[in-house]
Amino acid sequence: MTSRKHSIKTQALLTAAALLLPLAAQAHKPWLAPSKTVLSVGQWVTVDAAASTVPFVRDHNAMRLDNLAITAPDGRSVAPDNTASGKLRSTFDLQLTQPGTYRIAMLNGGISASWQDNGQTRRYPPRGQPFNTAEFANAVPATATGLKVSQSIGRLETYVTAGKPSVGALKPTGRGLELAPVTAFNDLYVGERATFQLLIDGKPAQGVEVELIADGARYRDAVGEVMLKTDGNGQFSVEWPQPGLYYLSASITDDKAEKPATERRSSYAGVFEVLSP
Repeated sequence: MTSRKHSIKTQALLTAAALLLPLAAQAHKPWLAPSKTVLSVGQWVTVDAAASTVPFVRDHNAMRLDNLAITAPDGRSVAPDNTASGKLRSTFDLQLTQPGTYRIAMLNGGISASWQDNGQTRRYPPRGQPFNTAEFANAVPATATGLKVSQSIGRLETYVTAGKPSVGALKPTGRGLELAPVTAFNDLYVGERATFQLLIDGKPAQGVEVELIADGARYRDAVGEVMLKTDGNGQFSVEWPQPGLYYLSASITDDKAEKPATERRSSYAGVFEVLSP
């Protein structure tokens, strides 16, 4: 009985820890899958949101839509329609009432702490609760060892365009890891080179590894990820071998955390559609 209780308690701690990790750090990758990314004004797009070991395979969990943020081409926030969540995916609709590019984003972040106390791992804050500096100070006992306080900033995005691409919805916030278009996000074609710029706190992110995974991994012998690296201007280029959806991700760990955190992990993941010429 004691062993079973210990097992349940350990599993609960592991689950809580996983929920505090940034997007790119989780074993199961969260992703957004739009039905189309290039449409006409007035048309509708449906977006699936889920997490799985391999992007776009609906076999793990639906993603909660609490942190969903949609920005219209004019920079205003818009609400999704027909939101719903099942066991393996969440879904929502969006009508493109304006010409230009929409940014659909899931934002995640916060501060978390872990330490050892009498041989057991303790964490703060409790699952589902925000970090409170005063409460945190009281939660850590004097006997704590191995205290680690980390900040995470995670961003998952996809982009859809009505008519011609625009950049009004794509202005960087200057916080964490973000992607800026050199080639328009919804102007991607097989055989054509596309260039993007990775930013950290609004400045070029140099020498960062970027992972690229094409849809269809379930039907390949291997995931087939491609590793790229940003140059001195934070830029990298991609030549698309085939049409379909692509999952692009990167992360950076640095010491620019908000106090009381001493380490910050910034992550970005984006979903892009590549079309045949």
